[in-house]
Amino acid sequence: MLAGFSQLSFILLNEKAAATLGQGMTGMGRDLESADSIEKLFGLDLKVQDTPDARARTQISDDLDRFNDEFTGVSDARALDVLVTDAGTFELQGGLIGRTSLGVLFVNLFFLPAALRGKGIGGKILRLAEEEARRRGCWQSVLFTITFQAPDFYKRHGYREFGRVGCNPLGHARVFMVKALD
Repeated sequence: MLAGFSQLSFILLNEKAAATLGQGMTGMGRDLESADSIEKLFGLDLKVQDTPDARARTQISDDLDRFNDEFTGVSDARALDVLVTDAGTFELQGGLIGRTSLGVLFVNLFFLPAALRGKGIGGKILRLAEEEARRRGCWQSVLFTITFQAPDFYKRHGYREFGRVGCNPLGHARVFMVKALD
C-alpha cells in the first residue's frame, strides 16, 4: 500500500490517482473507473456494508473536518443534540440530532413519539437547537424530511422548501428545507 493513502477521503484519492496518471501512467484511461482497477492501482479494498462501523464513521468524519478546517481556516464543526428524557426514569424519549459547521445548522434526525406530538415540545426542541446554533455563529439551518413526516411542522417554524427528491412509497418525496437564523 502507498504511504499515506489509508486515511485519504475518496475525493483526495481520486486527485492522487489523476496526478499519478498524469505523471506517466498512461494506457489505463477509462479502466480506472472500475473498482478493480482502483484496487489494483493503489492496493485498496473497497467494501460496501450495511452495518455501522463506529470507528470508520468517526475517522471519515474527522478526516473531512480536518480537510474543511485546512481549506477554510475555520475549525467549528460540533455536534448539536437536543435530547428529551423522562424526568422520572431518565429514559430517552426522542429528540433532535444535528451538527453545526461553517455557519450552518444541519438537522440530521428529529423524532418524538406520538404521545409527545402536538404539545409544543417539537417547536421548543427546534428553537433550542436554533438558539444554540446562533450562539455558535450559524446564520442558516438546513434539513430534510419526507412528505409523510413533518414538512408542515417545519414550514410553521419558518423553514422553506428548496428541493424535492422522489422516494418510496411512490408519490412521496424527500423535502429539503432551509431557514435563515436571523
